Amino acid sequence: MQLNTQATSVSKKTLWTGYIVSALPALFLIVDGVVKLLKPAAVVESFVGLGYPVSLAIGIGILLLLCTVVYVIPRTSILGAILLTGYLGGAIATQVRVGAELFSVVFPIILGLLLWGGLFLRDSQLRSLLPLQR
Repeated sequence: MQLNTQATSVSKKTLWTGYIVSALPALFLIVDGVVKLLKPAAVVESFVGLGYPVSLAIGIGILLLLCTVVYVIPRTSILGAILLTGYLGGAIATQVRVGAELFSVVFPIILGLLLWGGLFLRDSQLRSLLPLQR
């Protein structure tokens, strides 16, 4: 029911733009979570390079998938965005700690901006909390 309430106070164009902007990082994070569960050689190499035990890959993958599911459910999307912001903050801290190239540090920031930007476009309650215009 909440989705219908949001749809009446947000134009269809804005709502669909919000869904598309939200879907991009959500799809990436779902794929990333599944890949962590499968642990191909690239994931193993990445974990070793970042200084994490490979045994953490499954737990991190499950955590990422759960947070992303919470984000894609309309009633819990704000909580999901908060949880994913924390997850992405950890990713940024990890990349900074190992001295990774700029893109590896900036990419989680871009994902976070897309998560919150899409949510901002599709959720009128969030826009009322964070008005960007006077």
